[in-house]
Amino acid sequence: MRRLLHRTLPLMAAAGFLLAGSTDALASSHMDAPLITLDDAANTTDVYAFVHDENGRKSLVTALGVYPFEEPGIGPNKFNFDDNVLYAIHVATGDDVAAGYPTYSYEFRFRTKFKNRKTILQSYLDVINDVDDAAQNLTQFYTVTKVDGRTGRRTKLGDGVVPPNNQGNATPFYNQGDNGENPAKDGVATFEELDKYTQQSIAALDNGYIAFAGQRDDGFYADIQAVFDLLKLRNPGRDSQGGFNLHLMALAIPVDELGGDRQMAGVYATTSRRRFTVLADGLAKSEVIGDWVQVARQGNPLFNEGLVAVQDKDLYSRTQPSSDKVLFSKYAEKPELAKLLNRLVLEPDIPGIETGRTDIAGIFIPDVIKVDLSTGSARLAGGGPTHPTNPDDPGFSRLSIFGDDVLVSQIQPGFGDGVIPGGWPNGRRFGDDVVDIAVTALISDLRTSPPIIRGPAGDNVNANDTAFNKVFPYESTPQNGRRHVHH
Repeated sequence: MRRLLHRTLPLMAAAGFLLAGSTDALASSHMDAPLITLDDAANTTDVYAFVHDENGRKSLVTALGVYPFEEPGIGPNKFNFDDNVLYAIHVATGDDVAAGYPTYSYEFRFRTKFKNRKTILQSYLDVINDVDDAAQNLTQFYTVTKVDGRTGRRTKLGDGVVPPNNQGNATPFYNQGDNGENPAKDGVATFEELDKYTQQSIAALDNGYIAFAGQRDDGFYADIQAVFDLLKLRNPGRDSQGGFNLHLMALAIPVDELGGDRQMAGVYATTSRRRFTVLADGLAKSEVIGDWVQVARQGNPLFNEGLVAVQDKDLYSRTQPSSDKVLFSKYAEKPELAKLLNRLVLEPDIPGIETGRTDIAGIFIPDVIKVDLSTGSARLAGGGPTHPTNPDDPGFSRLSIFGDDVLVSQIQPGFGDGVIPGGWPNGRRFGDDVVDIAVTALISDLRTSPPIIRGPAGDNVNANDTAFNKVFPYESTPQNGRRHVHH
C-alpha cells in the first residue's frame, strides 16, 4: 500500500450511486464483537447477495456463513448448526432499503437426529455413501420460513437436509477421486460436476426458491493477522482463513417473489437465541424458552469490526439497521481506520480522508448490502482466469469496478449510461476481494466530482485458497479434515 497508483476513474463520477454503493473497511475477520466470539454457532462470518439466473428464473442469491475458523475435521463431536439458534436472512425492498427495515425475512431452523446414541461415534458410523444413509449417525434437517415484515404472515417454503462434514475417509465423495485420503475436489462450473453430497443436499423449495445448508470452505480471503498486527502488511500476504471451513446457509430468491426486478434490494442477516435457558435434573436436561433475542448481525464486510468502537460493538450486534443512522453514523463519517492508515501505512499521509466521510456513511448507514436487481446476472469467480476447467466468467474481476467489471442498471444512471459495479459494493459475490476494494475506496475521495481514485491498494492476498463453484451454492467444496493446510 506504500506504492499507491493515483488516477481518476471517469466511471466514478455519479454521486447518486456512491450514496448507495461506496465502501470502506477491511472486510470481515469473523470476530466482529466481543460477546459473539464466545458463541461460534451464532457468530456470523460473511453475507453474500447477487443477481443470477437459477433454473431459468432470475433470482437474488443470498448466503450467510457462521462458525469462523472452523477446523475441517475433528472428533468425537463435530461442528453443527445449533437447533437453538434462529438464523435469518433479511431482504429490504422499496422504501425499506433506506429505512433499514426487513420487508421479508427468511428463517432457517434446524433439528438434529441421531440413529444411534449408544456409541462414541457421534457422526460417522462407516463410509457415508449418500446423505442421511445408515452411516451418517447425526443428521440435521432444517425448515425455511418466509416472514412478511409488513403483515407478520409466515409461510413455510420447505425443508432440507444437511450433508455430512468433510471428515476424510468417512466422506470420500467430497474429495478428489472419491478418495478420503485426497484433498477436496476443485470448484466446478456445472451442477453435474458437483460432489455427490452437495448435489443431494440442494433443496427445491416452494415457489421456485432453492436452499442449501452445510459445511463449505471459507471463501473469504485476507491477511487479517497482519491487518490487526499494527497494520504491518507483508508481501506476499497470507490468507488467514486458508485451510478453514464454515457452515453456510444459501437461499436463491426469485426476484418476482420480491415484487420484480425494477428496484434495489438491501440484504443483511441476524442470529438470535431464546431469552432464557432452564436447567433441570442435575443439568441433564435443559429447555430454552421466551422470545428471541438477537445476538449478532452482519451486512457489508466489516462495518462493526473496522469502524465501530469497542464500546458499541455489542450494541451493534443487538440492534437493527433501522437504528444505524442515530447510533453509528459518527463511525462512518469519521472513520478511525482512515486515521490508522495515515499513521501506520501511508507515506505521505493523505489529507481529508479522516473526517466528513459522507460517502462512507452512504453505504453503511443503514448497514445493508445494496443490490440492483435490474441488471443481468453477475459474473462469477471460478478458479481464476486461467483455470483449465473452471475459469472465472469472462470480464470478472476480484476488484469489481476498480477492475473494470461493471453491469448496466435499468433503474439508475450509475456512472453514466447505467454503468454500476459488477460486484461489491453492488451486492457481494463469492470471490470479490472486499479488502482491496474497501481499502481503495477508503483512501480515495468519493465526495468530489469526478472522484479521486487512489489505488488499487490492499493486503497482497488476491485469491482464495480453493476454487469457487459457479453453480449453487457457489461456496467452495469443504476442505478435507484429513488433508487441509493452514497457510
